[in-house]
Amino acid sequence: MKLQAGLLGGLAIALAFATPSHAADKIKVGLITKFPVPFYSTMEEAAKKYAAAHPEVELVTGQGQSATDIEGQISLIESMITQGVKGLAITPVDPTVAPALDKAVAAGIKVVLVDNGIPNWKGSSALVSTNNLNGGKIAGEYLKTVLKAGDKIGILQGVPGVPALDDRVTGMMQGLGDLKVEVVGKGATNCTLELGTSVAEDILTANPDLKAIYAACGPPIPGAAKAIANAGIANDKFILVGFDACCGEIEAIKSGAEDASVAQFPAKMGELGIDTVVKAIHGEKVEANVDTGAGLVTLANVKDFE
Repeated sequence: MKLQAGLLGGLAIALAFATPSHAADKIKVGLITKFPVPFYSTMEEAAKKYAAAHPEVELVTGQGQSATDIEGQISLIESMITQGVKGLAITPVDPTVAPALDKAVAAGIKVVLVDNGIPNWKGSSALVSTNNLNGGKIAGEYLKTVLKAGDKIGILQGVPGVPALDDRVTGMMQGLGDLKVEVVGKGATNCTLELGTSVAEDILTANPDLKAIYAACGPPIPGAAKAIANAGIANDKFILVGFDACCGEIEAIKSGAEDASVAQFPAKMGELGIDTVVKAIHGEKVEANVDTGAGLVTLANVKDFE
């Protein structure tokens, strides 16, 4: 009996080591987004839904304070490394976070960039984003239909040096094609309402005959709309086009203050961002560039984007 008990006990111990526990099956994955606006909140919620539908995924999240919160994002990356994540999906706020991501890669963490890439950085498993150059072209092609040769336009940049935001401006100019317009002013907004207001005011003050404003991100749009209204310009006498279809843009399109915006799909980014990280952790082949698409929002189809 003692021999039988000993064999059974040994078998139980062997099975305990041979069969992984439920906790051991969990994959801890991190998501770091830029700053608190609805676009990134939607992305985070979609990632959480993905994790809820995949019990093996343990999701930890973090978010910076602003579009220029480089130190905050670096701190979040370092925290994720300390927490032992196996994969990290991140919307990099600036290329200078790359050295912190190098530390993550050195620790064996799979990194997937979401929303925008980092030029010449080779450490990511994939980029999950809108093709921002093509999105900018969509905006430019729309502007081509409502402007005429010689019209003056202003550009509200996002954060200069961030590739996704720069591509939106480059793409817009390409989308205009052979239509010769005059860009009479541009300025960085850091994707904030406050700078959207002040940059638009400066451009309008210097150019009272301005015909249009294009903004490379959503938060500055309500500020631009306010500046246009304060200048006494009627909605039907001015063209305002944005990018993101967020942060008050849907309401602005419905009211006539904004003519169009290029919509991204942040929920798709959140879902595919985490899914791509999980696949990379498992050693599965992932696409280097996962395009989450874009579409033009106007008054004619705005209800589809509410």
